[in-house]
Amino acid sequence: MKMLLAFLAAGTLLGAAAGLHAKLPPPAPKTDAEKKAEADKAAASKAKDAADLGQAIDKAVANYKRNAAAMGRK
Repeated sequence: MKMLLAFLAAGTLLGAAAGLHAKLPPPAPKTDAEKKAEADKAAASKAKDAADLGQAIDKAVANYKRNAAAMGRK
């Protein structure tokens, strides 16, 4: 019984070690349509980030002006 468990444990360890050393196949090359879709998505994300930044800047400026007026500064 102990011998059987030892063989099973050794087999499991060898299988796990073999799995860790296996190489995955390289990803398939992207088509022009996939590249264009990815570029469009990145451009849309960049535009949204720029718009969000602009809104945050406007909000910070308005907050500064409101607090500066309350403190008696121009």
